[in-house]
Formats: sequence, C-alpha cells, structure tokens
Amino acid sequence: MNWRSWNEDKCCSITHIVSENNYGEEVRTWLDLQTGGQGREGGEGRTARPGSVHLLDIVWYTESMHAGIPVIILDRHRLQEREKPGLELAVVSVPSYACQRHTPLLHHNITLTDALSILADNAELGENEGRGVAFRRAAALLKSLPQEVRGAEQLRGLPCLGEHSLRVIKEVLEDGVSHEVETTTHSEQFKAMKALTGIFGVGAKTADRWFREGIHTPSDLQRSGHTLNRAQRAGLQYYDELNLPVTKSEAVAIGQIVESAVHAVLPGAEITLIGGFRRGKQTGHDVDFLITHPDEGREEGLMPKVVSWLEAQGFLLYQKTTGNSYLESKEGPARPASNMDRFERCFSIFRLSTDNEGRENQTGRENQTGRENQTGREIQTGREIQTGREIQTGREIQTGREIQTGREIQTGREIQTGREIQKGREIQTGDGPQTYSPTLTNTDPHTHSDSPHPLPQTLVVVGDHAQKVSWVLGHSQCSGPRSWRAVRVDLVVSPYSQFAFALLGWTGSKLFERELRRWAVHEKAMTLSSHALYDRKRTQYLRASSEEEIFAHLGLEYIPPCDRNA
Repeated sequence: MNWRSWNEDKCCSITHIVSENNYGEEVRTWLDLQTGGQGREGGEGRTARPGSVHLLDIVWYTESMHAGIPVIILDRHRLQEREKPGLELAVVSVPSYACQRHTPLLHHNITLTDALSILADNAELGENEGRGVAFRRAAALLKSLPQEVRGAEQLRGLPCLGEHSLRVIKEVLEDGVSHEVETTTHSEQFKAMKALTGIFGVGAKTADRWFREGIHTPSDLQRSGHTLNRAQRAGLQYYDELNLPVTKSEAVAIGQIVESAVHAVLPGAEITLIGGFRRGKQTGHDVDFLITHPDEGREEGLMPKVVSWLEAQGFLLYQKTTGNSYLESKEGPARPASNMDRFERCFSIFRLSTDNEGRENQTGRENQTGRENQTGREIQTGREIQTGREIQTGREIQTGREIQTGREIQTGREIQTGREIQKGREIQTGDGPQTYSPTLTNTDPHTHSDSPHPLPQTLVVVGDHAQKVSWVLGHSQCSGPRSWRAVRVDLVVSPYSQFAFALLGWTGSKLFERELRRWAVHEKAMTLSSHALYDRKRTQYLRASSEEEIFAHLGLEYIPPCDRNA
C-alpha cells in the first residue's frame, strides 16, 4: 500500500490520506492496525479522526501538486468502496447475447447509453465496424438492466463491457459527462459526417471522401458542382424534411395509402408496419412495410404495379425498385456478401399530406380510382388539378396573378427563364439572392438518368397570396405551413413461406438481429437470414410460420417486438 498524508506536521491531525489501488475499507483497516484501533490515531501522536479524514485516490494528489494547492475534492477523487453484496446480485445473471435479453424501449440508463451510442456512431462513420459493435453491445446491456447504474462496481462481472466502454461509463457516472464523448460531438469531422450521411443515398465512404475535399455540409455539396446520382439528388432536394422525425400517426397514414395501392392491384394481400414502429417507437427516420399474400406466387411482380399506382396518384417523389434475387440452395445458403436480403423492394420518398382533411383523402377514405385522385380538398381528373386557388392544366400553373408556362416564371416584378437562371448563379426570392449551382439542379425525382441536369423545369411560383420561397439545396423551403412533406418509405415483398423470417429480420433492432445471427452460428451451428433458417448439422432448412417457431428452433425464449430494442 502506498499512502501519503497531506499534512506532515507532527502536531497536527491528519486530514487527507492518499492511496493508490486500494479501497477505502482497506485503508481504514490499515489505519486500525497501525494505531491498535484506538480512535485511528496516527503514529507519533498524529490523529486521523474518522469523521474528518479524507481517503483519496492518487489522482487528487497529482492534481493538487499541479495546482499548487489542495484542489476541491470531487466524488471521483475519493477511494471507491467495495460493493455491498446485494448490489451485484440484481444483475449478476445477465445473458451474453442481446437476443437472450428483454430490452425495452424505455430503460433506466439513458445518459450512459447515449454516450456510448455517440462513440458507436463515430466508429461506424469511420468504418470501424468492430469498434462500433462493441459500443453498441455495451449500450444494449445497459438498456436491459432492471435498475439505474449508480456505480461502476455494479457492473463487475457482466458481459459485453470492454475496457473502453467501462472507462466511458465510469467517467459519466463520476463527472456527469465523458471527455471523449464531448470531444467527439464538437469535432468538425463528426458533425460533417453526420450531416453528409444524413443525405439519402450517401454512405460513410462517400461522405468521408467529400469531407476530405472540404465539403462539410449539404450546402457545401450543393455549391461544389459534384455529379450526384438520382437518389442523392432527391436526398439533397428533400434534405430538411427527410431529417425530421416521422411520427406514428404519419406512419399509419402512409400505411393506409400503401394498403389502398396494394389492394388495388392484389386483393387479399397482407401489409405489416415493421421496423422501429413495430417495436413500440412513436417516431422514426423512415417507415417500412412488409407485403405478402397467402397464395404464394401471387406476390411475384407485385412491386412495379404498386409503384405505378402510387405514381399515378402523385404519392411518389422518388422511387427505386429491385426484384427478388433469392435462390434457395439444397446445400444451404452461401455466406452472404452483406446482411441485406434479396426481396423485391422499393426504396421511395413519399409525398404525404400534412393537413388532416387532405390526409383523409390521401388514405383512401374518399373516391380514388385510376384516373381520379382526391388531393387536398379538390379533385384531379385527367390532366387538370385544382387545389385551393391553384389550377394546373398541362404544363401551366396559375397561382394568384402569377403564371409559370414552360420555362418562364413570373415572380413579383421579375421574369426569369431556365436559361437565364442557369447563366446567372443567383435566384432572387424575396429574402435576397441565394447561390445556386447549375450542375445540381434536377428537381424531377422521377428522372431515371444519373447524369447532371440543367436547372429545374418546375419551380415554385410566388404569388401575391402564396408563401415565401427561398431556394436552398435545390428545393423550396417555405416560411409558412405547406400542405405536404417528404417521407422515406421502404416497401418489401416477401413470399408467404418466408414471411416469418422477413418479419423477424425487418423488425430489428439492428443489433438484436446481429445477435440472433451470431447465436445461430456459434451456439446452434445454424445460419439465419431474413429468408430462412438452415441447420448445418442436419443439412436441412427449418421451416417456420411464425416468429415464435423461429425462436423455438434456435432454442431461445421468445422475445416480443417491444423488448427487442437492443
């Protein structure tokens, strides 16, 4: 034991005892041995009174020496005490795999898990997947605990807590914050990577390349002149809206639209809201739906028909559809190149009405047929749309006293054509000129080319009674309320025999699914995907018609969706 007393004057009482690598009780026992238990008096008449002596870690001593005076004693300076026997017992039997634990949406350790999640985000943005998973597993374990963690000693012996995660947890418990987390959140690179990967269609590799080129924000990207693919152009166009939370009520409204579309082309099909909303979340960043039909085979080729219906009704701002490429091998599934499944699916951006009356009409409660669509409070029939005070016929829009025809726009006292705007680099819009790059200006999300386009052929017209519009990031940002918003929506079509596996895989969370697959491989010699479960020992597929059956095949207790928030 190494210890020092701050006051070495023999005639004075000892007030501070500094020790390294000892618990407080160990130091008190040592003092008793030195004094024979007589009031814990120090040798040669120096008294260490139990009520006044401070038992401190060496960190306090070094900080005081650096400051030149005794620094204020904080909790982190005090020697730790051994945990009470009952403190560990409540959490001692926590299983190693997240898929064995109940992890509710609301838990007791949000401050700790938020800190670890930030570090996980940062690791994943740097494409350090292993480090990111380590932080996610530590956070998932904390989410599953039945009580608040108040001391690091409560976590001794628990799985999934690496040295780095424990260090962060201890710092947050003692100081309220983690220096590493604070440094990360204030880092220019972290902020830039979060902003750029927030653009639909942009991954970590692309964002990192742009960051190294000096692009830190979507506005920087807009000015850079980079050629973007169709998804990225749509992501940039609707950036602000796509980064707003989607509410459960909005998800339900979109579900009613999807149901109308699917049933219009395939009666009897089943549509299920999946993802975070199925786990009990009230908000999310997108909305996912799983579609199937009890008569297997009837779902084949469904997605193009659904997309055509949605486009005809004006619900899609962007869509990309992929076909089903899954093939079941008798020798079992090969090791996948990624965790992505191979279902027929559509990645899309929906145009969702934000007013209640318009939303009711959108969700199929009013008359909607192939050529007729109820939007807002008016009716679209043929090529004519009347919405409020606006009438669109062909390519002509009249708003108040303003008219847009072809490439001409009259705004207030100015008329600009597409060619005039492209030659100049600014658009005058009420609040002043906004810099506008001529290479990132395609606002038609239905354009299927990935090449750059000239300036938008459809722009918002500002009339006497219309809302102010400023062109930022190639799209309109209204200062007043607008009647619709853009929402990310994924549609997935599964054969009925694979539905239970698809439902399990698309419900999440991402870590819960990863842990299920890890359990299957390491504990059961099986391979699990969103398509099937294969037993490598018995060399056969294990069929299931429900999630409960899949858990049973894996030898796991069934965990309901609301407890899969790992």
